[in-house]
Amino acid sequence: METAICGRIALSPNHVFNPKPGDKNSVCRGPCANRGFLMAISKTCSGKGGGLLEKPVIERTTTPGRESEFDLRKSKKMAPPYRVILHNDNYNKREYVVQVLMKVIPGMTLDNAVNIMQEAHYNGMAVVIICAQADAEEHCMQLRGNGLLSSIEPASGGC
Repeated sequence: METAICGRIALSPNHVFNPKPGDKNSVCRGPCANRGFLMAISKTCSGKGGGLLEKPVIERTTTPGRESEFDLRKSKKMAPPYRVILHNDNYNKREYVVQVLMKVIPGMTLDNAVNIMQEAHYNGMAVVIICAQADAEEHCMQLRGNGLLSSIEPASGGC
């Protein structure tokens, strides 16, 4: 490691190189006004402290009786899928059914809501969404809470 103090470079403990201002080896260009400024020039060298740091070990701890967010997502993905089914009724207007579908089901677009409403109207029922059982129960209750007829059933055989 070499240390420079505004132009003076210590090459070894017993030898100091002191270039003149404007010299090509000088750290300072022009007169050195600030002699208190310390600048360290380091270069890569073999010796102590040149190794790699070890990767830290991060322990995963959870509160007893409580699962981590990762475990909850993992179990949610493994849960068997359920269908939320919309049934036709003779009471609600088509526009209202579309509005409720868009309000209750996350990510429901206008086009999808219209297609689901029409399928339920012409065929007597339509699949609204396939999701985990807990979510399917929640969507079904919300549809019912808005006056629509709905049910859930296991989605056997995948989608």
